[in-house]
Amino acid sequence: MYATQALTHLVPLAAEELDKNKVTPGVLGFLVFAALAVGVWALMKSMNRHMGRVNFEEAPDPDAAAAEPAGDKGKAASPGK
Repeated sequence: MYATQALTHLVPLAAEELDKNKVTPGVLGFLVFAALAVGVWALMKSMNRHMGRVNFEEAPDPDAAAAEPAGDKGKAASPGK
């Protein structure tokens, strides 16, 4: 008797014991979930490290510079008058 024939005789026995309402992911499901969780944690830690290294200086707003009156610039240049 071959192993495949022996397994085909055992399959109906396993099917009778299997309750389809109580099937759980088991150890493999937990390991996959844990690996995904560790991967997300590592990516978030790396992202925080990279975001901390960013040195961003905002350029002056050209609309704000155009909105200043021309007289204010002259007053700031000569405070003694």
